[in-house]
Amino acid sequence: MARDADGYPVTRSAAGVLRAAAGTRELAVLDERISGCRACPRLVAWREEVAQVKRASFRDQEYWGRPVPGLGPADARIAVVGLAPAAHGGNRTGRVFTGDRSGDWIFAALWRAGLANQPTSTRIGDGLALTDVRVCAAVRCAPPANAPTPEERDTCSPWLARELALLPRLRVVVVLGGFGWTSLWPVLGAAGYALPRPRPAFGHGVEVALSGPRGPVTLLGSYHVSQQNTFTGKLTEPMLDAVLTRATELASC
Repeated sequence: MARDADGYPVTRSAAGVLRAAAGTRELAVLDERISGCRACPRLVAWREEVAQVKRASFRDQEYWGRPVPGLGPADARIAVVGLAPAAHGGNRTGRVFTGDRSGDWIFAALWRAGLANQPTSTRIGDGLALTDVRVCAAVRCAPPANAPTPEERDTCSPWLARELALLPRLRVVVVLGGFGWTSLWPVLGAAGYALPRPRPAFGHGVEVALSGPRGPVTLLGSYHVSQQNTFTGKLTEPMLDAVLTRATELASC
């Protein structure tokens, strides 16, 4: 596999993503391969343009400008799946959900739930450590208008499928928002989980129990930690805390 100037292995097509993901046996290797992906031209162009133009308040910082890998230990029993990195959040810092208001919400909630050692995530190297939870996204590149296309979602899905497969103790998946909920069904189907028909509709607090090749997994729905939801009160801290409390209860069963 060819590598770019920074040493990351490069993947340039949907078929390449599928092969690279399927052939990965370790999370650290998967993170490297995700970081070098160039399979979606529109997303590559956008993330790199943002990294060059920058936001005025971050003009002195070097942007990551790449796909953003997941964060958290391989023995995690809980996965949190979001939509995609923010243009000046994860696309800037190189860490999922880090550097924007959505990240402020999710990491503070993980800390309150006892899944993080501190309530903030500002940059790589800030001391953050997660326990029993892996945080990832359905799409790994920052998309224009925060709206990846269905094709981009499907091209990226093997990365998520392999990431979840490399969590042998996984028991709960907290899905943030309807996009992540829709994205997850084909990922779980490909991984051998028995999927209900019809598919359960997304909703905050919705629970779906699935059986799979490594035992049961429960999906938990939560409204996304977007500013639109948190500013309007559609999602409150107690609502998010309740979902994560339920996740920890299910994971310990």
